[in-house]
Amino acid sequence: MKAGVKIVFGTDIGGIPWSEPIAQEFPRMVDLGMSPMDAIRSATSRAAEMLDSSGQVGVLASGAFADVIAVPGDPLKDVKELENVQFVMKDGRVFKDEMHGK
Repeated sequence: MKAGVKIVFGTDIGGIPWSEPIAQEFPRMVDLGMSPMDAIRSATSRAAEMLDSSGQVGVLASGAFADVIAVPGDPLKDVKELENVQFVMKDGRVFKDEMHGK
């Protein structure tokens, strides 16, 4: 981070059981000095940038391919909120909605 290297969320962190949510990587990133927003960007807009897909993925915008999740709290205050996904929408279809009892 200090050298300005672009860090992207990934699945090669090791040290966690693969039966556990990969969202455990977010608090590890924050513990190592990233802000919660930078950790979130590492899995969204920065990942899209590194895949040469900025504006198409990793962003909520008209015309973009967007999968959406929601959590009950504010992940900018507590990044561990991302381990408690209660809403999932993919391709415009709701797959999980614990926030509204569905």
